[in-house]
Amino acid sequence: MTRTWGWLAAVVDIVLIVVFALIGRSSHAEASSVVGTWTTAYPFLAGWAVGSLVSLAWKRPLRIWPTGVVVWVATVAVGMLLRVLTGQGDVAGDPLPLSFVIVATVVLGLFLVGWRAIVRPLVERRPRGRA
Repeated sequence: MTRTWGWLAAVVDIVLIVVFALIGRSSHAEASSVVGTWTTAYPFLAGWAVGSLVSLAWKRPLRIWPTGVVVWVATVAVGMLLRVLTGQGDVAGDPLPLSFVIVATVVLGLFLVGWRAIVRPLVERRPRGRA
């Protein structure tokens, strides 16, 4: 089960990060081209990769702690760092507006931890396969 959920969890996380980027681009009336979406998403996808490696996410893909929380925090932290280093999001001389940090932290937390909080109890309730 862990192997299947490991891949599935990775796909769900990646899709949700891309959805986050699409929502952000849409809320700022930016075109949702593949290149634009990639430019917005890749810092957070890089952060997700770091968090997944640090938490060994494939071993405990549905765990809220440490997997979900570590993946979430790394996604936000590395994503913000890469955005600053690449000059993304500079608004009126502010390379990292506090409002964006707050919104990104909350939304990515709801996405990356939230789906695990919903799915894990459902999976644990299912009867195991027959011996």
